[in-house]
Amino acid sequence: MKILLDYSLQELEEIIVSLGEQKFRAKQLLDAIYNGKDYSDKININKSLIDKLQDSQIVLQPINIYKAKVSKDDSVKFLYKLNDGNIIEGVLLRYAFGNTLCISTQVGCKMNCAFCASGLNGFVRNLSAGEIIGQVITANKYLGGTLKDRKITNLVLMGSGEPLDNFENLAKFLSQITNESLFNFSVRNITISTCGLVPKIEKLADLGYNVTLSISLHAPNDTIRKQIMPIAKSYPISAIIEAAKYYNLVTSRRITIEYILIDGVNNTPNHAKQLAELLKDLPCHVNLIKLNEVDGRSLKTPTIGSCKQFLNTLLNLQISATLRRSLGDDIEGACGQLRNRELKNIK
Repeated sequence: MKILLDYSLQELEEIIVSLGEQKFRAKQLLDAIYNGKDYSDKININKSLIDKLQDSQIVLQPINIYKAKVSKDDSVKFLYKLNDGNIIEGVLLRYAFGNTLCISTQVGCKMNCAFCASGLNGFVRNLSAGEIIGQVITANKYLGGTLKDRKITNLVLMGSGEPLDNFENLAKFLSQITNESLFNFSVRNITISTCGLVPKIEKLADLGYNVTLSISLHAPNDTIRKQIMPIAKSYPISAIIEAAKYYNLVTSRRITIEYILIDGVNNTPNHAKQLAELLKDLPCHVNLIKLNEVDGRSLKTPTIGSCKQFLNTLLNLQISATLRRSLGDDIEGACGQLRNRELKNIK
């Protein structure tokens, strides 16, 4: 089985020519795919090509919406089903400035962070570039969008999986999603989140796509980080900060530091002071997030008062920071939650 979205326009042209069709059909076909069309839809492409694609087991749309849960705040949690039967997640967040889609890059996750549901059922496989793009196409169609009238304005790759652990497909995704003749996303509207794969942060900087880099730090020192994030045993915070400085130097982009506040673990004013000391020389913004409790994990949500105290401590120490407004709590918006519940039902 081949997924057409895995290929660039030039690669697709070669496939089309190999099937005995004219090269211009490739762009026609891509336009149809980005408009959310599949074999069952009316497509303005000659039937002979469609028959050849189907006979060659070539897939137009690699995913479909299996379930969609709408929150009281109008955010939407998607469960997507892949062609091999695996299930992944995505979240649509509606803001005054536009619609943000949170995208998964893997089925499951290897990182197994203590505050996240994504790793509870282990790692299954990487998503292909086409499967990552397919989430954007499917959500855009859900909103009534088309190739020429795109309804998704911002992309954040911080759903299930570690994007930099799937680097080759991530790079291909960036090439396709920013293509001027397709969805034409600006790199300034794309955020890639990582738990701190230092060599890949540097590789991403050198790739030339100056996307926003978001680092999931979640601790002010290595001792705490090792307790909640296994990756900390491979890369100390000092190495992550140096990699972030390199990314900023190469791309001129300010780094986002994600910090989940966990009751009794990392949320005291003293922890905030340690964090401020770590970040004082890094051009960054700290995004504080109140823990969304996860079934199967023992960590607890802090009080809103302690969260505001942590925020004010950072601000008083001249660290740019905000406390993120929580969206999608009633639809299990945190990574992996809805998928895990669905997998239990299937079993």
